[in-house]
Amino acid sequence: MSTEKIKAEVRTEFGKGAARRIRRDNKVPAVVYGHGNEPIHLTLPGHDTMMALKHGGANALLELDIDGTAQLALTKQVQVDPVRRVLEHVDFVAVVRGEKVTVDVPVHVVGDAASGTLVVTENTTLQVEAEATHIPEQFEVSIEGAEAGTQILAGQVELPAGTTLLTDADTLVVNVTEQQAAEPEAEAAEGDAAPADAAEAAGE
Repeated sequence: MSTEKIKAEVRTEFGKGAARRIRRDNKVPAVVYGHGNEPIHLTLPGHDTMMALKHGGANALLELDIDGTAQLALTKQVQVDPVRRVLEHVDFVAVVRGEKVTVDVPVHVVGDAASGTLVVTENTTLQVEAEATHIPEQFEVSIEGAEAGTQILAGQVELPAGTTLLTDADTLVVNVTEQQAAEPEAEAAEGDAAPADAAEAAGE
């Protein structure tokens, strides 16, 4: 897992008005929590932060340069403007190298199941414990050629070395079922209507 380096500024202004001013300057208000310290309120460069979060995925790890001091920060919550799609606020948790953290990692289904099947992802993430600088970006689950009735449980998902599954091993992750054929209700309705139409025409 790569670590993006971001230059951060300590923030001294708070409130909605201050946040709006920060965003007008194409910057993002952020807070770093954790390790028994007081929260650190920061201002981050908007574009660089957005790109770092995109590259890092759901559990992006950033190295924040705070007044010349490096602080590893794990992304915990990101607020995005629903219309303009720009960052509004980011919450981080302070971590140190070698520290184990608990995270939810996305499940990515790959491959094509057997013909005539329906693939349902019952759980889109798995909770695991991993070293802060080696958090998996995603877990790939292959369904290539899977027949109806195939079920993949959390305990069957391959995890990289050093990653421990916290989700119950019997949790259903992917379910492959037989595809149900659509009932021909519309065709039946059309068939029922035809004699009536013919009778009306004969009556005329």
